[in-house]
Amino acid sequence: MKKSSIQFSVELDDKNIPEKIQWDATDKPDPGMSDTKSMMVSLWDHKQKNTLRIALWTKDMPVEDMKRFYVDCIGGIGQSILEATNDEAMSSEINALCERLVKHVLKNPE
Repeated sequence: MKKSSIQFSVELDDKNIPEKIQWDATDKPDPGMSDTKSMMVSLWDHKQKNTLRIALWTKDMPVEDMKRFYVDCIGGIGQSILEATNDEAMSSEINALCERLVKHVLKNPE
């Protein structure tokens, strides 16, 4: 059986605010740690029937990029729900929300 792993490294300042986030994965095309400005990981706890979530961003990440990151995450959820469940209605609603949010971000970048 093939095993795959994902690793995150977060450097914090003296106030525990992320200054640097890096990641690596066994299936990533380029070997070694790569820099990123933001990350979000969600895990489903099947016993508690809820989601555990970690969301981090570096203090130098621009607000406009942060907003775009979240819209992209939501859009990815829309695609994933379609692939996982074939629920076109749910996917369409999520995509419609993303379209509204993109307009909002373009009008209100910061």
